[in-house]
Amino acid sequence: MNRPERNFTTEEIRLERRLPSYWRVTFDMPPVNIFGPRHLPMLNHIITAIETDPEVKVVVFDSAVEGFFITHYDFLAPLEDSQSVPPGPTGLQALPDMLVRLSRAPVVSIASIRGRATGVGSELALASDMRFASREKAILSQWEVGAGLVPGGGPMARLPRLMGRGRALEVLLGADDIHGDLAERYGYVNRSLPDADLDGFVEALAMRIASFDKDAIAETKRLVDVASLPPDVEIKPEWDAFLASLGRPASQTRIRALMSQGFHRAGDVENRLGFHVGQIGT
Repeated sequence: MNRPERNFTTEEIRLERRLPSYWRVTFDMPPVNIFGPRHLPMLNHIITAIETDPEVKVVVFDSAVEGFFITHYDFLAPLEDSQSVPPGPTGLQALPDMLVRLSRAPVVSIASIRGRATGVGSELALASDMRFASREKAILSQWEVGAGLVPGGGPMARLPRLMGRGRALEVLLGADDIHGDLAERYGYVNRSLPDADLDGFVEALAMRIASFDKDAIAETKRLVDVASLPPDVEIKPEWDAFLASLGRPASQTRIRALMSQGFHRAGDVENRLGFHVGQIGT
């Protein structure tokens, strides 16, 4: 393989062109990979490059932070920072816009999940074309309802198409951790693999796809999208509902309680982000 050409988009979200046809996007926002409004322009730059580059065929998303893929949205950022970001090219607000564009891009997107993919991390994984998880270390969840919030990045539109209505409601309303093996059984991820095998499997699959004809990849994906992607009309209300719920006093009370327990800090594996948010009082 050619020597990797590294293109550091930022210190926190890095784009590495391993080959012209195969890219890696790595999240490095220690201590727990919190994603906030200031990261939206960074991610938008990468999504635009994925959409427009004539050579790239496959992009893998992963993390450099031990134990965390991406966790939750930055609730300490002023609400107006999120409300003031203009809509993207689809007409959707910035984050759902980028996730929709990723799903529709003529490029294969793969989420390689080691650690917590919760909230925004789960939503990015769901917007990707394929998801592969560490059997021992991957934890997925849409925890928001337990904190009095409505998920905003499209999981209500995407999860029922992957796992059916009942299981989607279990994930969304149970607001609890889904570990690698159960995520595989539910269809949340394509496969869970032994942690030692995850990187090798994803690398081999990405390299295999990158060796194929770009037009054949793009047209095949486009036809699958017709049969499987939710329309924008299903995605749009979720972000609006998320911002509205974020501004409610009861939600703010629950979020403050979560923060006081270390929701925004790394710590013991059972207490980092995995305590039962539904037990926080209103």
